[in-house]
Amino acid sequence: MIPILMNGLEAQAEEHWTVLEAARFYGLEIPTLCWMEGLTPWGGCRLCLVEIGEPPKSRLVSSCTYPVEKGLVVHTDTRRVIEARRIMIELMLSTAPMSKKIQDLASKFGVTQQRFPPRNEECVYCGLCIRMCDEQMDARAIGFQNRGYKRKISTPFDIRSEECRLCGGCLYVCPACSARCGGPNADTDICNACLQIEPTCLEQYDELNCWMYDVGRCGSCVQEKKR
Repeated sequence: MIPILMNGLEAQAEEHWTVLEAARFYGLEIPTLCWMEGLTPWGGCRLCLVEIGEPPKSRLVSSCTYPVEKGLVVHTDTRRVIEARRIMIELMLSTAPMSKKIQDLASKFGVTQQRFPPRNEECVYCGLCIRMCDEQMDARAIGFQNRGYKRKISTPFDIRSEECRLCGGCLYVCPACSARCGGPNADTDICNACLQIEPTCLEQYDELNCWMYDVGRCGSCVQEKKR
């Protein structure tokens, strides 16, 4: 076991663990988007950023790819970390504003404005579909193409790959493919319905359409049930 310090508390981690695995073992919540159990960690979304070390020499790293080491000091919820996550959520919202998962993250982290011009590309380049196709489906039918602003995910030469079996695995893991709710203010870039004070959610929609991780967690829909 490797001794580390997480949020000021002494902890023990297995030698092969990443910071994310150690944090989840001890019940510390770190948001992720491009990470999925069973797939190779990539660290592309940067939502799982944590701060390691002590100021002024501390730095931000992706917890899903950073391995634990003896004496490592980890902070998962500092102001610097939270602000970095909010910026990443804003960037992803500008790319895929119709994604339910990203809208959920925006509400959870209090992102109430969109400072980046919308691109509506409906892809956040998390790479989940590529890794699913390669590592789980053993097809390798899709991959990244080009660089910079021209980067995209497609098949070789933009024609249907003979390796594709139309299994749907890429759609299953894609965070941008889950359509966001149709609740209040859903016609804006950021719906923020979960942040409203008025209890409209469950009054108009059943609990299956709640866009929070846990039904009623935001508190806007909490009210006494009428008998």
